[in-house]
Amino acid sequence: MNVVYVEPAFPPTQRHFVRALAVVGATVIGVGERHVDELDDELKGWMAHYHQVPTVVDAGVLTDAVRWIQDKVWVDRLEATIEAHTLAAAQARENCTIPGTSVRTAWLCRDKPSMKEALRAAGVPTAASAAVTSADEVHAFVDAVGYPIILKPRTGAGALDTTRVDDRAGLDAALGRFGGQGVESIAVEEFVEGHEGFYDTLSIDGQASLDFVSHYYPNVLEAMRTRWISPQFVSTNRVDTVPDYEELRELGARVNTALGIGTSPTHMEWFFGPKGLRFSEIGCRPPGVGAWDLYSAGNDIDIYREWANAVVHGHVATRPSRRFATGIVALRPDRDGRISGYSGVDEAQARVGEWVIDAHLPPPGTPTQPVEAGYWANAYVRMRHPDYDVLREMLDDVGRTVHVHAQ
Repeated sequence: MNVVYVEPAFPPTQRHFVRALAVVGATVIGVGERHVDELDDELKGWMAHYHQVPTVVDAGVLTDAVRWIQDKVWVDRLEATIEAHTLAAAQARENCTIPGTSVRTAWLCRDKPSMKEALRAAGVPTAASAAVTSADEVHAFVDAVGYPIILKPRTGAGALDTTRVDDRAGLDAALGRFGGQGVESIAVEEFVEGHEGFYDTLSIDGQASLDFVSHYYPNVLEAMRTRWISPQFVSTNRVDTVPDYEELRELGARVNTALGIGTSPTHMEWFFGPKGLRFSEIGCRPPGVGAWDLYSAGNDIDIYREWANAVVHGHVATRPSRRFATGIVALRPDRDGRISGYSGVDEAQARVGEWVIDAHLPPPGTPTQPVEAGYWANAYVRMRHPDYDVLREMLDDVGRTVHVHAQ
């Protein structure tokens, strides 16, 4: 099978998808923005050809590249695993009559108001939401729904530009950041109270062949706005033994059907609170921040290889062992500037070191990244343990003990 893979070199985690495709027997043709000389020999060795283009987010450019490749060989699949690439890839896929995720599905998984409108029509429980282009439309939404509300970009991944608004003064300030009275097109949503997590699948023909459940501590908006918090997300190994997760699996299946998701990874955010289980949003792509690495480490599985098996062979070869719960704790510098050193590392290592998967502690002199940049922005530690509750305690311990100093 000949597979065109979009942007194999950046970010660095992209190479795992290329490796996996090559390992399961695909002939991989990379299309990306980097010059071939910027690719290392190992990455180039996994590909039969690499084709440079000026951009991979323009459907016309991507279509031209794929048609150039089709003049030489038959193309069976065109795959993209980065959120910003999925829509252009879907448009090129349809232009070049290659099977895979449709433009409709890619659009609904990118445009949050359209996504939620489609899911409400299918009876999926989700927050009230709307696409707005003016302050008057936002005020009308607030009049109907009330505070608090959430403002966010219509497309994109992560919580970087997501804002909670609790009153009129906060709304005026938030709208100023989004462009004032004539705001750019954004999504406005009802704030849903509850615990937040995510449900990730590797789906084949719309059915979840592999699935994983993770929990945020605390919820993302608080985690990405509060410096002193050492936030975590933790993947549970109790998916098959706790009955409550069956409701989440059923919700994920309904979302897949409503959005037309076929053979693809998915990353679905959810809330559970006073109003029960509520859908938040979904991406038709893998999760970020190394979540797949945690799933692999906890389940005796190479999930990248299983993704490649799904794409190339239409099945997975390995089931998750659920042997370990896995998680990450992000460690924030005490101020912006440059990292000057660490304290508490030896103490934490002595207590929990045998359960550490890996750690990232940038050397002194490294510029700090802002708190809102996310879980991988500065320092972090990733861990696993057979008992989910014990893992939570160990992650808390690391978060309390290890401090990142900056000046």
